[in-house]
Amino acid sequence: MKDSEKLIWDQTRRPSHSPKLIIMIWLMLFVSLTYVVYTLKLLSTSKACNHGPFSIHINANATASPNRTAIGETRHQQTELRHIVFGIAASSKLWEQRKNYIKLWYKAKEMRGVVWLDDRVKTNESEGLPPVKISTDTSNFAYTNKQGHRSAIRISRIVSETLRLGLEDVRWFVMGDDDTVFITDNLLRILNKYDHDQFYYIGSLSESHLQNIHFSYGMAYGGGGFAISYPLAKALEKMQDRCIQRYPGLYGSDDRMQACMAELGVPLTKEIGFHQYDVYGNLFGLLAAHPVTPLVSLHHLDVVEPIFPNVTRVEALQRLSMPMKLDSAALIQQSICYDKKRSWTISVSWGFSVQIFRGIFSPREMEMPSRTFLNWYRRADYTAYAFNTRPVTRNPCQKPFVFYLSKAKFNSTIRQTVSEYERHRVPHPECRWKMADPSALDKVEVYKKPDPRLWDRAPRRNCCRVMKSNNKGTMVIDVGICRGGEVTEP
Repeated sequence: MKDSEKLIWDQTRRPSHSPKLIIMIWLMLFVSLTYVVYTLKLLSTSKACNHGPFSIHINANATASPNRTAIGETRHQQTELRHIVFGIAASSKLWEQRKNYIKLWYKAKEMRGVVWLDDRVKTNESEGLPPVKISTDTSNFAYTNKQGHRSAIRISRIVSETLRLGLEDVRWFVMGDDDTVFITDNLLRILNKYDHDQFYYIGSLSESHLQNIHFSYGMAYGGGGFAISYPLAKALEKMQDRCIQRYPGLYGSDDRMQACMAELGVPLTKEIGFHQYDVYGNLFGLLAAHPVTPLVSLHHLDVVEPIFPNVTRVEALQRLSMPMKLDSAALIQQSICYDKKRSWTISVSWGFSVQIFRGIFSPREMEMPSRTFLNWYRRADYTAYAFNTRPVTRNPCQKPFVFYLSKAKFNSTIRQTVSEYERHRVPHPECRWKMADPSALDKVEVYKKPDPRLWDRAPRRNCCRVMKSNNKGTMVIDVGICRGGEVTEP
């Protein structure tokens, strides 16, 4: 093709630039440039706002979990004893006897609380008890339950009456009876799991299946204690008297409280360390196989036998205070191990007891409470408990040898607690098994490192190991966090 023809051909193929196209191109460039400038200005304004009052308002109303810290958010301060107010339901007729239970756990200089009574009693400030107040008259409330007592109305209003006292810096109201003993360190461990700015109703059930059926599986039993967050207590106080009038036929204070919680739409948050102990007899089986959760409370102490033999109820609980001070998180926590040379199964309830069994029992069996106690309903059998139990063995060779806590201390040299357990000397039936006899032991020593962060980890039983002993009549056991790969295998 000739050059002149090629030039003509190229010119005919090249598109012409119309005025409309040029205007569109300039318009697109203008819009794009405007968008870039606007975006840069928006970003700079957003950064400036992060330091202004709007940012503070957002953070102050954040509803994130207290265990997580969002960017720019101040983490909740840990709940302490000063943030809790105890409301204690008491009877003037039983006050002189039951105030001794309150003395065991209440620390007047560190705690706040009120004992609510039906009538005046003699008080002495030197006893270190909470202040005493008389409940408001409730005779204007209807009560039609023929089996109960109208004092239930008075007791159900304790949280509301305590709130009306106007105490400052309150996060939780904790309800209990005058025969309830709280392990306050463990109570704090439980409450610190929850956001006190939200609506929470925390407690546990009865040990009696029939009690729970009759009342509710969604109700916190007040003798075992329950906790109500401050915002929920405020909401309850506004409507409780109207609510109570709607339920004249209910039996007690607990079911009235739960009825009002149902109207507020707040379910029970179950923490099984609160113990109602609706049982009779000996608590040993329940305490020696405590569930893997902090021990928070003990109730019905006037009904059951002393938790240690040959002492009064109050003296028995005072003995429990020794390990409580050393390692409250581990109090009455069960560990299971084996002395395979002698074919023994060993169950350690730290700070309470050690049991030695002839023969090998699986952990699945050992973690079930043995039936040393009786049901709240006298005619009910073991099927009427709200948890699994195992029978007390009839085989004379499998009757456990029980060693009860005698003393405990902290050894600063090895930085461990050393607790000693002496054999409970009761007659044992003759055993013809050709097996080592645990009656040759007089004492068990348990070494354990204090572990206040135990419940910050996932729930797991501690492991125990039988150690070499230089004393013929003494068994030595080490208790602590399970090591890597360590399993409790029979």
